[in-house]
Amino acid sequence: MIRDDIKAAQIAAMKAGDKDARATISLIQSSIKNRDIEARTSGPVADDDAHVIEVLQKMVKQRRESIEMYEKGGRQELADAEAGEVAVIERFLPAQMDEAETKAAIEKIKAETGAASMKDMGKVMAELKARHGAQLDMSKASGLVKAALG
Repeated sequence: MIRDDIKAAQIAAMKAGDKDARATISLIQSSIKNRDIEARTSGPVADDDAHVIEVLQKMVKQRRESIEMYEKGGRQELADAEAGEVAVIERFLPAQMDEAETKAAIEKIKAETGAASMKDMGKVMAELKARHGAQLDMSKASGLVKAALG
């Protein structure tokens, strides 16, 4: 499980004296704990790894947006710090699909669902997320789906 990998990495970072990795992993654990608390009211979580992956993907997305803003504002040192956090967080995410694999998956879903126009984008995106959500950046996939249906 990913939670176990995160705990092991926390211990390894402490032993190695890697303050940056330890701080980022603590942030990860805190975000997961907050998500667990939010999820209590909706009942038990079906797939814990999917739950954790969702939290990690959200953290990466937030940091990438921050990097972009810091770079626009001329604060490269802050952008570099955020990029370091992204690198640590991405160690726990499953391997991401490259653009060619993503396009192939979109074409397969498009053929299976009979999607032909932009009206079918929601159908394709929902199926893409259900099948490959853990291995995709859905914002990038969205652009590829638009191109495939446009």
